[in-house]
Amino acid sequence: MKFSGKVFFVTGGGRGIGRAITKRLADEGAQVCIADADAHAGRDAADEYGDRVRFERTNVAREPEIRRAIGRTVRWGGRLDGVVNNAGLVDVDIGPPEDVTLAVWNRFLAVNLTGAFLVAKHAIPHLRKTRGAIVNLGSTRAHQSEPDTIGYAASKGGIAALTHALAVSVGPEIRVNCIEPGWIATDSFGPRDARRAPKLRKKDHAQHPVGRVGRPEDVASLCAWLLSDEAGFVTGASYIQDGGMSRKMIYG
Repeated sequence: MKFSGKVFFVTGGGRGIGRAITKRLADEGAQVCIADADAHAGRDAADEYGDRVRFERTNVAREPEIRRAIGRTVRWGGRLDGVVNNAGLVDVDIGPPEDVTLAVWNRFLAVNLTGAFLVAKHAIPHLRKTRGAIVNLGSTRAHQSEPDTIGYAASKGGIAALTHALAVSVGPEIRVNCIEPGWIATDSFGPRDARRAPKLRKKDHAQHPVGRVGRPEDVASLCAWLLSDEAGFVTGASYIQDGGMSRKMIYG
């Protein structure tokens, strides 16, 4: 129960990686506020994980909603020890660059990048008091791409830069780090009425030097470590967590 007495704020905590992180922190004794635009997923997670978890419906692209959600979290828990910027658009294929509208481009930046900045902005005054930590969820797409994923890749590249920019601006009181997951199968971490086992093939697992596709629990473990005092000498870092997939050379 290493997080007993700690209070965390997790965006996009209603499903997928964010839900796994919420569960891990709550299981280790923390109070966790889920901030999610998906009311069904957020409420379901809060109901499943018990009294130490609450839900605030929040669109991270809207500053007043973030300000309100963080304020309510602090009043509920009496403090704030860490935030996890996990919320993001996941529809990576938006078509050829010449066909992408400005509205679509701005939407990716607003949710995936500006949202993380706004959460940090409003959390920092509280985190200074507790010498807390921020963990941003990036992606291996910050380093490699498939065609027609320009909005997602650019926003996740921005998360990596935002991480080290924040780290040198808010230290030593606050540590800021980034996790860059690769292929994580999230099907089993949705709302309870929509869960299913991931449909994965042998060749999907074989692409990874570790021998399997990633699980949300893998990311949750690294996130919990980065939020803990055990990572007290780590800030401004970005951790690629992809089972070695991006290090594997593929020809033909």
